[in-house]
Amino acid sequence: MNSPSSPAKPMAEMTPGSFVPFEGGPAQHFEREPDSPFEDGYSLEQERAHVRHLIEADDPDPSDPMWWRFAEFQKREAQLRQMQAEYDSMNAAPPGVTQQEASKLRDMGDLVDDDDDQMTLHTKEGYRMFLGRRHDPAKRLPAIPGGRALASSLRFLWARSALDNPYADWALLLADQYVTQLKDDLRREGDELKARIDAMADRGLKLSVLRSREPKTVELGFKSPYGYAVAQLIVEYDYFVRIVKTLIRKDLLRDDEGRTRIRNHTRRFRANCHKVFHFERFLAQGELYELSRRDFVPGAEEMAQKRVQAVLQHFGPVPQEVFTGEVMPRHSRRRVQLTAEDRRLLTTVAAQIEAAGEGADDGESETLL
Repeated sequence: MNSPSSPAKPMAEMTPGSFVPFEGGPAQHFEREPDSPFEDGYSLEQERAHVRHLIEADDPDPSDPMWWRFAEFQKREAQLRQMQAEYDSMNAAPPGVTQQEASKLRDMGDLVDDDDDQMTLHTKEGYRMFLGRRHDPAKRLPAIPGGRALASSLRFLWARSALDNPYADWALLLADQYVTQLKDDLRREGDELKARIDAMADRGLKLSVLRSREPKTVELGFKSPYGYAVAQLIVEYDYFVRIVKTLIRKDLLRDDEGRTRIRNHTRRFRANCHKVFHFERFLAQGELYELSRRDFVPGAEEMAQKRVQAVLQHFGPVPQEVFTGEVMPRHSRRRVQLTAEDRRLLTTVAAQIEAAGEGADDGESETLL
């Protein structure tokens, strides 16, 4: 055990290993790393750097002093491919598991709902918030957004996150914020108003919360987690409306104050919907379908640069912590595995984008990247 005065040597500084390329030949050294797939710690990446000139040569020279390390590198690459193929064929099962047992993992069906998901609403306001309203041509009433459309929009953005689209991630983060804050505010205000009913019970007057004589049940079959987040918001709003109307009916709240409380939350919900729809409409354009973080790195193709230019002009730069993936939405289909080098590159690119945006705000002309 190492004493405090003599700290352990970092694992990254493993001493080199060695191999004998042919019987009687001199030992050849190789780099090692702690997370190597090989028992002797052989480092493919570090060795790749040493023999890169032979890897990239059209006709590698056998007289090169690094030839035997190059031959060992090729052998190890082939071994790794074989190890990976065996790993995949066995579905990552540990030694001792048969092929038949391992194949059952691949054949296992997806999870499905044990029963139908349902949402029960008691107020017309709650049901309207869920449905929304189309444009009325006769009365010239504008369309108003609803929870169903919001869930659909969020599903689209959730799907775009699988393409490593930073603006889809940003939109989902903002939607997380909108939905969570509104839901929390509805619950907090509803609890405060409900306390007035409970206080009357303490004085001997028991009052019940209004409910519909014929509540409406909605079958839910959302394909993304965000649909259920919207459903939670809708039922919270529906219950809030019931509380407010109960207080008005039982003379614990003025008519105008009750209507104002409901209207404030309704308007806030619709405004938040439009913010999300704005992202969806723009990112749904065919030219932007393939937008991803790789479009922003130096050397990207011409179409990628055009996508970047369009989205930066429309939305401005994504916050740096979102672009680098440091901050992620509650739910995302992004499955990109980033190396330390990838993260450094994204951080550099994000800083350049942010600096270019600040320069544009100051009236300066600056070429991005």
